[in-house]
Amino acid sequence: MAGRRSDTRERIQQVALDLFVHQGYEKTSLREIAERLEVTKAALYYHFRTKEDIVASLLDDLAASVDEVLEWARAQEDPAGTRQELIRRLAALIGGRYGAVMRLWQENQPALKDFHDRNPLVARMKELMTIITAGERDPAALLRGRLALAALVMGNAPQMWEDTPVEEPGKVALEVALDLVSPRGRPAGDAT
Repeated sequence: MAGRRSDTRERIQQVALDLFVHQGYEKTSLREIAERLEVTKAALYYHFRTKEDIVASLLDDLAASVDEVLEWARAQEDPAGTRQELIRRLAALIGGRYGAVMRLWQENQPALKDFHDRNPLVARMKELMTIITAGERDPAALLRGRLALAALVMGNAPQMWEDTPVEEPGKVALEVALDLVSPRGRPAGDAT
């Protein structure tokens, strides 16, 4: 039974996320989510009482996935050698299901302003920045590390490419991020 409940929760999250991304958070109602799922509002309420609860669950799921990446990164002994793999692991998260969560966040900031204080990703992003810049003292190297994280997020955002359509924005974002964390004077290597 728990597996079924989890499947339903994930289905609700996915339908809600699709609606939030395509028509906006504010323009999407719980009734609309329930209709798209072909369930009653009461059935939806069993899992989520509000749209805010759905968004919080999406952020919590993303945070849990980032925690897995952080756990791996903390266990590494060579910060410099860890940077490129850390970027690849984060790119895989952002390029997958969580890309839509990032898009929801980026495109609906005014509607989601109340989440900024309780967003579980804020502390994790700070730790990612610390790990990706570990051992660096040069201000330019510190900035490059931080910009690598920004490149992943921004490079996967559709609005970044409105004027210049790109077939695989995630691949471009990964290439730039890898270049930013590569030791100066050596190429980042293949972004794939």
